Amino acid sequence: MSTSPLTEPTPTVGAASPARSADAAGVTLAARDSARPGLRGPRLPARFRTARTRHTLIPWAIGLLAALVSAAGSGNASYWGDEAASVMSAERSIPNLFALLGNIDAVHGSYYLFLHFWTGLVGTGEFAVRLPSAVAVGVAAAGTVMLGRQLLGGRAAIVAGLLFAVIPQVTMMGQEARSYAFGMAAAVWLTNWLVALVRRRDLSPRTWALFGVAVAACLYLFLYLALLALVHVAVFVAFKPGARMWRAWARALVLAAVLAAPVVFFGLAQRGQIGFLARRNYATLESALVGQWFGSAFFAVAAWALIVVGLVAAIRSGRRAALVLGVWVIAPTALLFLGNALITPMYNLRYVAFCTPAVALLMGFGVTALAALVRRRRREGGATGWMLPALAILTVASLAAPVYLAQRGPYGKDGGSDLRQVADAIERNASPGDAVVFAEDIKPSQKPRLSIDLYPDRFAGLTDVALVTPFTARDQLWDVVRPLPEAAPALLEHNTVWAVEREGRSLEDIAELQRLGFYPQQMIQVNRSVIYRMVRTPPELP
Repeated sequence: MSTSPLTEPTPTVGAASPARSADAAGVTLAARDSARPGLRGPRLPARFRTARTRHTLIPWAIGLLAALVSAAGSGNASYWGDEAASVMSAERSIPNLFALLGNIDAVHGSYYLFLHFWTGLVGTGEFAVRLPSAVAVGVAAAGTVMLGRQLLGGRAAIVAGLLFAVIPQVTMMGQEARSYAFGMAAAVWLTNWLVALVRRRDLSPRTWALFGVAVAACLYLFLYLALLALVHVAVFVAFKPGARMWRAWARALVLAAVLAAPVVFFGLAQRGQIGFLARRNYATLESALVGQWFGSAFFAVAAWALIVVGLVAAIRSGRRAALVLGVWVIAPTALLFLGNALITPMYNLRYVAFCTPAVALLMGFGVTALAALVRRRRREGGATGWMLPALAILTVASLAAPVYLAQRGPYGKDGGSDLRQVADAIERNASPGDAVVFAEDIKPSQKPRLSIDLYPDRFAGLTDVALVTPFTARDQLWDVVRPLPEAAPALLEHNTVWAVEREGRSLEDIAELQRLGFYPQQMIQVNRSVIYRMVRTPPELP
């Protein structure tokens, strides 16, 4: 007789004790009775109520821990170019934001709209703006535990939730002012819902209509969540719910497609905005095996070992999770690689962040399978049952620690973004009435000009002589500026100019300022940027 995945045991030695089985049965029956309207059974014994409370609280306790891990130190690193797009979009008026989305970034419109109201409440400091992503990581961690219970059993689910909290891609997205952490949460909870619907053979038209609306909402949040359909096909194949369930799901997808048609249309129309991927060699084996989830080779080796063990153990035990999680880990990346090679550039390491719940679940099942094997050989059980998983979690966390600390350093973004540090240096050294210019021969997402857009208070009293049209007055992302020679009349109204350049780049701006009669008097090195103080009075000769 087959068993439901919810009650399938984790790979431990020996059967559950009668008391434990009775507790589980009592909680299950109580939950079933409570779902019947107007039915009130006898009051549950205290041990049953305690078990039910624990069953509810554990996922959210792990979610809170995961949120705290992601939030800790999340304000240390300066913003970088992609986050600049988020913040600068959020700062616009609503009409201007919608005008922008008509030209670019429509796929991020839901997040930008949320951020518009959020920054209106909390400001644009790094910690405050990134905090919702940390909260989303917590929600995703709780969803990972809940899905693990449905597919793998309680112990593996708890281990998976704790591992999820320290996976480097998770902790990175949890301190990122972008929508990827929200995408992780949406993916795991949508899959939770689908598994629950399929397991109980729910054919309610209203329920499936709501499911279709939820799918559409996910696509507005992050269009690449459409790849989750591959995982949901695997759910249907694994659980074999019958043709009527397939038809109910198909109708829900049709409804989702209709509701999400606008974002799909604009996403396809604006696909040129990811044209830069053609110039980046992202679609490599190293990206797939290391970069997209694990951040370092040491962590990747340990993680993939646990994933393989977990997948093999799930297959050997006949769990439906093997197909569902295996497809989730492999198929989205494989499909993006294939599309990247045959159709158009479409792969980026962050685009498959929504697969990390499946990664954590297979790692968690791998840990419990190894722990069961060790206990079987040592004939141990009881209180020692959590010792080996706890040791494994601590080991994995220690491997993640160097990446985690680097992420939360002052230059932890984009290989050393120093936009805030540049702004701080200008604030400390410049005087009201000085002019400021920025190097423009750099890709937009790394231009030092972003420092004045993101931290305008640090530049108070200075004149941005090259600015023509600020981003808030445009329906595009960035400012419009004039070449430095055209700004000469405005420059000559000032005695001191601060020039912010990129280390290792051409110094044409400095040469142009010298032609206009400005002389270098001070140089300030800020990580990958260099700030020059140029004055009209030539320095005194010794």
